[in-house]
Formats: sequence, structure tokens, C-alpha cells
Amino acid sequence: MATITHAREAVVQTLYAKELGNEKAVEQFDELLKERKIKGSKAEFAKKLLNGVLEHMDEIDEIIKNHLIDWSFDRLDKVDKQILRVGVYELKYTDTPFQIIIDEAVKIAKHFSEDKSKSFVNGILDRVAKEIRVVESEQSQSQSHQ
Repeated sequence: MATITHAREAVVQTLYAKELGNEKAVEQFDELLKERKIKGSKAEFAKKLLNGVLEHMDEIDEIIKNHLIDWSFDRLDKVDKQILRVGVYELKYTDTPFQIIIDEAVKIAKHFSEDKSKSFVNGILDRVAKEIRVVESEQSQSQSHQ
């Protein structure tokens, strides 16, 4: 039975295929979901995730670039880049708890990437999550003072 992790993995794989030049990867996403037996609410979640990442890609990439330390965006491993894109999108645009998002991203990195990638992905997403918390906290404080 497909899990929400499988849904996230399908999104990462589709973004990866697109990054490698497969322009039909996004069009073939429904087929990939069927092959992986990702159905119902999990398929809807995956579609929303993919479309959200694609829609906000420039902003997501800027956030990633701003959180890289001694590393350039162009040097990022292509799989890690997709995992980070999905994670940053979820951190910024969904209500999923930060720790779940980060744990899922690390799990996907363990499955699809090099051994050192899991701590790299964890570090970047943790920094992004902390920054988002600070911004949200400041916004809620300024709204409560109005």
C-alpha cells in the first residue's frame, strides 16, 4: 500500500526527470502515480505538491540559495535539489509540522541519494524552518499589537 512518503518520492522523481530534460515528466505524473499505486488522498496530495513546487520554483530556489553555506546552488546534487525543493515548499506553503517534513526529506535522501546527503538536507531544511518560525512569530506579534 502506498504511503505519503511514496507520494513525496514520486514528486521528487518527477522533478528530477524534468531537471534532466524530460519535458514530458510532468505530463506523465498521473501515470507514475498509477504505476506506484498512489491513489485517492495520497495522489491528490502528490499532485498538489508537484504543482506547488512548479508554481513557486523561483522563490523556492532563492530560499535554498540563501541557506547554502559554502556551497553553490549549481553544485547541488540534482536529487538533493529536488528533495530540498519539495521540503522548502512544504515548510513555506503547507500546515504540515516542520519536523514531519524534515524527517520525510531525510528519509527520501537516505533512499535516493548519497549517505552524506541526509545530514545536508536536514541542515538546510532545519535552517529554513527556523527562519520561517521567526517570520511567523514576528507577524503574529505585529498583528496582535494592531
